[in-house]
Amino acid sequence: MDRFRYGARDIQTQTVGGETRTVVIRPDGTQVITVTGRDGQLMRRIRRDQRGREIIIIDNSYRDPRGGGGFYVALAPPVVRIPYNRYIVDSEEASPEVLYETMMAPPVERIERRYSLDEIRYSPTVRQRMPSIDVNTINFELGSWEVPPDQAAKLQAIADGLNRAIQENPRAVFLIEGHTDAVGNDVDNLSLSDRRAESAATLLTQQFNVPAENLTSQGYGEQYLKEAIDGPSPINRRVTIRNITPLLNGGQASLPPPPPGTAPPRR
Repeated sequence: MDRFRYGARDIQTQTVGGETRTVVIRPDGTQVITVTGRDGQLMRRIRRDQRGREIIIIDNSYRDPRGGGGFYVALAPPVVRIPYNRYIVDSEEASPEVLYETMMAPPVERIERRYSLDEIRYSPTVRQRMPSIDVNTINFELGSWEVPPDQAAKLQAIADGLNRAIQENPRAVFLIEGHTDAVGNDVDNLSLSDRRAESAATLLTQQFNVPAENLTSQGYGEQYLKEAIDGPSPINRRVTIRNITPLLNGGQASLPPPPPGTAPPRR
């Protein structure tokens, strides 16, 4: 919630029926409502404008009956038919237009159903349906999650693309993924990668005004090494960004998730 407190005019919290609603009120009157369950798990995130109109940005309470009740979804890896350098984009080499196009790119394979945020976070082959951007303009020091001050400005092109994409679709959700190299134990690396992802998301909000509610973060430790070596590697100490809106909305990126209990739309 720290990202949401930045620049807030007021913050209100209430618990009703086992759910906690935290309402962040911004100076312009816009409200960002975060609903969490008894265990602190995110259930829904909603934006309410000055006129009281609401859009659901994330509905993590939805469970597809075909999902089997768990968060891990076993899909075959996608068949990628676009050039590899447009599927996994290096931010240092990409133009601002390519970064924006990657953020707005469709899935590389048809999305068969809606996925909850937890299913996306814990299922690599679900995430792999969407192109991604490796933010290799940031080089984290060994064991650190702080973005060096001299590298923060290098996020400008990323932030511009995110703000442009969110202006195009206010319901867009981008996952900021944190990664480490293979130094240290798994538990420490998982925590470190979480902090790297959150550090990047916080910087994007506080320095570049990317709306906090359109970003979510997750660390993956050393699970997905870019350079397959068992030791220090600046390349592996990175964050990755991908648009997960089509995954949340069943391939219909411009539509909000229906309320809980509503059947998925026919295709």
